[in-house]
Amino acid sequence: MIRFQSIDLQPDLTGGLYIPDNKTLLVADLHFEKGSSLARFGVIIPPFDTRSTLEALQSVVSRYQPETLISLGDSFHDRDGPRRLNDDDQLAIHQIAEQTDLIWITGNHDPELPDYLPGRVACEIIAGPLTLRHEPSLDADGEICGHLHPAAIIQQRGRSIRRRCFAGNQDRLFMPAFGAYTGGLNVTSSAYAPYWNAQPYNAWMIGKSAIHKFASSKLR
Repeated sequence: MIRFQSIDLQPDLTGGLYIPDNKTLLVADLHFEKGSSLARFGVIIPPFDTRSTLEALQSVVSRYQPETLISLGDSFHDRDGPRRLNDDDQLAIHQIAEQTDLIWITGNHDPELPDYLPGRVACEIIAGPLTLRHEPSLDADGEICGHLHPAAIIQQRGRSIRRRCFAGNQDRLFMPAFGAYTGGLNVTSSAYAPYWNAQPYNAWMIGKSAIHKFASSKLR
């Protein structure tokens, strides 16, 4: 469990985060249709990222059976992503929306979402002491966000291990990117520095079968 703002949060190996108190499941940075977006610029990669991401999403929804599912922005890799969904993937999204109250939070990649998608759209959500948004803010208090795709590195038995992670301190919690083709940015990089403000934080690294907590002083 991750204890944040006096609330117990259950991190999942997929990168999802379940809030038992209100039966809400959070995911971030799905980046649906990233493969087809890159293909338009001549970067040819297997076009199965949306399907893989949806399968992982369906799995975690089935596991927790949340009353609410909130996607914390950049659900699509670009504005036209929803229009490039194939019929099977559109159906899968509708099936998920039939199981839970689906809420899309807008991100920098998808600042507007079409009204033909199932679910509701919001810029951010305040749920008790938690503020759920895509991009982090400098004056956060109880913020859960995505955007930076956190990853962490530790040195163990003479080798470096790098994994996606949840990362946070008492004020803010970064979610790992959920999408199949999303990368990760080391939490020790300068992009995070304004948010850590030279204060200690923790990383919950996603392993193959468990999630492991490390203090920032242990990270490379």
